[in-house]
Amino acid sequence: MLCVRHTPLALLNAVQYPTVGHKMGITERRAREKDELRRKILDAAAAMFVDEGYENVSMRKIAERIEYAPSTIYLYFKDKVEMVAAICFEMFGELDARLEAIHELRLPPIETLRRSLRAYIDFGLENPSAYGFVFCVPPSMFRNFDEETHNAILNVGVGTFGRLVEGMRLCMESGCIAPGDPMLKAQASWLCIHGVVAGLIYNCGFPFVDKDLLI
Repeated sequence: MLCVRHTPLALLNAVQYPTVGHKMGITERRAREKDELRRKILDAAAAMFVDEGYENVSMRKIAERIEYAPSTIYLYFKDKVEMVAAICFEMFGELDARLEAIHELRLPPIETLRRSLRAYIDFGLENPSAYGFVFCVPPSMFRNFDEETHNAILNVGVGTFGRLVEGMRLCMESGCIAPGDPMLKAQASWLCIHGVVAGLIYNCGFPFVDKDLLI
């Protein structure tokens, strides 16, 4: 215990009134912990939606999966629809950020395209539950969305896909890829890399060659 009579005033102040830096450290830690829990909720929800079906998963079941009280889940999301929207927005947002980072390198068009395609594959394999939910479920999964939310998610996804279309166009203009319809080539390329990601995520026992060689 501190002896007040023999303790410097500065030390007493430090004990009684934490410094601004100390307060900021606590605030940042709490924000980080809150973000980590939010991510944990979304990861569990995405996995359960894929494995058990959207209609069969309740907020209570999600809470049980992560070993939290259902009331905690509701502090972050009001219902499953809001949760699904968050999964979609964050998935496309993170992917788009990776593609933008590659674009900012100002590499030759063909190298930008190559790195972008690889970044897409890596991103999908790093986030199998969210990827499977967003890209491998039927459209009926999203029928509970209001029109505004549905259109917002669609626009974000189309915007990210637009990077691939533009990459194809630039490669054709530079002569790296044979002339043609950039949309057609972009869609064909996306189906190829999507097949790689989905095949590796949902491996049914097929004897694939080494993953790095395959990619």
